[in-house]
Amino acid sequence: MFVGRTDEMAKLERLLRIDRAAIVVCRGRRRIGKSTLIQRFGAKYPKFHEFQGLAPRENLKKEDQLANFSRQMAEQFGLPAFNLASWQDAFSLLANQTAKDRRVILLDEISWMASRDRDFPGHLKIAWDTKFKKNTRLILVLCGSVSSWIDENILKGAGFMGRVSLTLTLDELPLPLCSMFWGKRRHRVSDFEKFKLLSVTGGVPRYLEEINPTESTESNIKAMCFEDSGILAREFSQIFNDTFARRAGIYRRAVEVLVDGYLSFSRICERLSVDPNGAISKYLEDLVKSGFLARDYVHDLKQGRRGKLSKYRLRDNYTRFYLKYVEPVRDRIEKGLYRYKSIENLPGFETTMGLQLENLVLNNLNVVTSLLGIQPDGIVSASPYFQKTTARRKGCQVDLLIQTRNTFYVCEVKFRNRIEASVIGEVQEKISRLKIPRTMSVRPVLIHVGEIAPAIESEGFFDRIISLEALLE
Repeated sequence: MFVGRTDEMAKLERLLRIDRAAIVVCRGRRRIGKSTLIQRFGAKYPKFHEFQGLAPRENLKKEDQLANFSRQMAEQFGLPAFNLASWQDAFSLLANQTAKDRRVILLDEISWMASRDRDFPGHLKIAWDTKFKKNTRLILVLCGSVSSWIDENILKGAGFMGRVSLTLTLDELPLPLCSMFWGKRRHRVSDFEKFKLLSVTGGVPRYLEEINPTESTESNIKAMCFEDSGILAREFSQIFNDTFARRAGIYRRAVEVLVDGYLSFSRICERLSVDPNGAISKYLEDLVKSGFLARDYVHDLKQGRRGKLSKYRLRDNYTRFYLKYVEPVRDRIEKGLYRYKSIENLPGFETTMGLQLENLVLNNLNVVTSLLGIQPDGIVSASPYFQKTTARRKGCQVDLLIQTRNTFYVCEVKFRNRIEASVIGEVQEKISRLKIPRTMSVRPVLIHVGEIAPAIESEGFFDRIISLEALLE
């Protein structure tokens, strides 16, 4: 099923009303639905051409990519088999075949195509300037999951400066749309059951497609993660190797140190036993661009500007779940010896699910701010907040701090089977430690999964209490 992406589709269709050729860049983590979106868009027109690069592997050569491209050309245009000597020849031939009529061309996983030819971007740029753009009804889509390659070679590359008409970065689906994957049964499945599955899949469409609504959450998780044939039992290594190729091991280590929570750059380097340097910073930046990590900056409470302090977090729910619970038992899963009982019996269940819930909340800020009645143009900042301990103040951490022009929303994100009234004292203590200007109002907010003690509501401390049910609706 194809769910959501209405804004992205509208932006693509807007290009059809412009009387000139256009380049579109579409990026995002693997399985997020980039190819599906462009295929849906291109299928509306009689002449849609799709070309995919070969996934990275040992000893893969430029000639292999060219031969693969040639086979796809022959199949789509009814041409005889032929040898392509260079990407210059490949693009020239493709441009000649698409010189007339409305055309949508998708070059999928473009970094794979280019992996063995540093001149690939240059050849493509020349072909665009001299051939492709002469067809004013042509849309060329460059799609890829290696966002750092796209940034360096297309979006920030001098050759394509001013030539890209539209850049789409696909993120996880919003929570209300995730419920659609339970189909007609979504109103009969409890929010807690949905949360347990979303703590594994996040809002990644390809993973959500695997949900069998007729089965329980535990059956779905067992089938997807803890059986050798399950889609998520082996997925992590594949997407990591495909995205980062020969350097996958380095990126993987950086991800692993963040499994249990937030870390600063210096702490990550300590955990990796490396000196802080530009190379590590670049690896982390690549992981952020590829959707695996997030970098949350602390804003100055008085000035409302982003400060220098920041921490990294693992924003991808599947990655954390796999590293925490699936990988340690991979050998037993392969041998059919692992006996999965329930997600609630997994070690450190409540702590890990708390981190997964924080991800879902932080990845759905638009949903949260809408429920709070905050207009987008009134938001100064919205992110986790970290305050260091100094001689003059105590440290604290706020799960989500939203600042508008005259209000701070101090949001506590809580997962427990039962949330006790002690959470009020915890949030009161955090607020007392914040150096909030006297001219600003403070509104405590509780965002939760689990039963809440009656005293939490009767006390009247929280201005808003938002349940997962509200987020999913």
